[in-house]
Amino acid sequence: MFRFLRVAVFFLLLGFSLGVGKTEAQAGYAHFIYDATSGKVLTSENADVINHPASLTKMMTLYLTFEALHEGRLSWDGQIVMTSNAASKIPFKLGLKAGQPLTVREAVYAMAIRSANDAAAAMADHLGGSEDRFGAMMTAKARRLGMSSTVFRNASGLPDDAQVTSARDMATLAMALIRDYPEEYKLFSLRAFDFRGKRIKGHNNLMYRYPGMDGIKTGFVNASGFNIASAVNVNGHRIIGVVMGGKSARKRDDQMAALLDKYAAPNGAGSDPSGALVASVPEQKRTAEGPLPLSFAAPQKQIVVGGQPPRAAVANLYAFPSQPAHPSEAPAGQVQSGQTQPVQPQTGQTTTSAQPSDSWSIQVATAASREAASALLERARPVVSRAYAKASPSVESYAKSGKEYFRARFAGFADREAAQSACTLLKSKSVNCFVLR
Repeated sequence: MFRFLRVAVFFLLLGFSLGVGKTEAQAGYAHFIYDATSGKVLTSENADVINHPASLTKMMTLYLTFEALHEGRLSWDGQIVMTSNAASKIPFKLGLKAGQPLTVREAVYAMAIRSANDAAAAMADHLGGSEDRFGAMMTAKARRLGMSSTVFRNASGLPDDAQVTSARDMATLAMALIRDYPEEYKLFSLRAFDFRGKRIKGHNNLMYRYPGMDGIKTGFVNASGFNIASAVNVNGHRIIGVVMGGKSARKRDDQMAALLDKYAAPNGAGSDPSGALVASVPEQKRTAEGPLPLSFAAPQKQIVVGGQPPRAAVANLYAFPSQPAHPSEAPAGQVQSGQTQPVQPQTGQTTTSAQPSDSWSIQVATAASREAASALLERARPVVSRAYAKASPSVESYAKSGKEYFRARFAGFADREAAQSACTLLKSKSVNCFVLR
């Protein structure tokens, strides 16, 4: 009987000790949209509710990698090893075998662009000695950045009940990456990279269709739903957005786009009284590892979509295009003659007008609906119209694989030089575009 009681007490204490300090995720929908330039929360819902970060975790893995590069503990062309732990991770992955080397550059591109789980674990094993120890390092860094609700247990975001965060904390991390490592941050805007003869594509599809967006990360595990952290420039304002718990990748992306359209647009609904970005942290001058100030401003140096990261010539990188730059590469149904295709405007939409056949145009994006294409034009219109008053916004439809799509363009430029100059102006505002006749 005494032995039975001892065993019972042992398991009771064991269960208690395992439960102490454990925070359970309350997986569900959340969003947080923040104007980093003005320091205002534009809108939020369940911003501090605990959820799982999924692959948004890799933002912290990359933060610590960039930190090690700046401190000289890593070099871009230095090698790390694909450990047994890393090689065992499930896709997405590079697929190297245990014991095979890879460069820091390869690991960084794989994490930032493809969200490769094995590359993240290999970096964790290299920097931390083990992934468990690296998780502790990640959590400690999160605390120093003001992420009070976050606990990391692995470097990739693969399922772990104890790995938790909040939408507000993920916004804090996105801002820290932009603030502390603006050059390396440009990697997040790249669409693909070449890895040992194989082109590996990313899957942050929202950057493809939302002007001004230059990052940052998507993620999914069953326990969290579909997550995304985004960064976009709107009329000189750096906007950070996080959506968590989406029902699908498409619905998550559409929700983020809708929130940005409503609250970050020039005539948006304004600020949300839900409080500062970093909860319970008083405003203060930032130290090297201190919390983000409440009114953190975007980096002064312009971040260009598709810009080259440090020493990027070693790899072939592909920025997000709107459509193929050459008419010969256009999909079926695309107008190639240089004439714009008239589309009947609808109430409240951008008017579409035909232009002379010898005019030059710039294309800023394609969209799945006329309304979306018109919205993209309206976002870019103030930039173009100030310098090129005669430029005419147009929406053109074309068919591809049995579906109808819509191009957002500005037409009516007198020559290639004028169109190229307007496109350069848009790119300086982080709106991707290309010139066509």
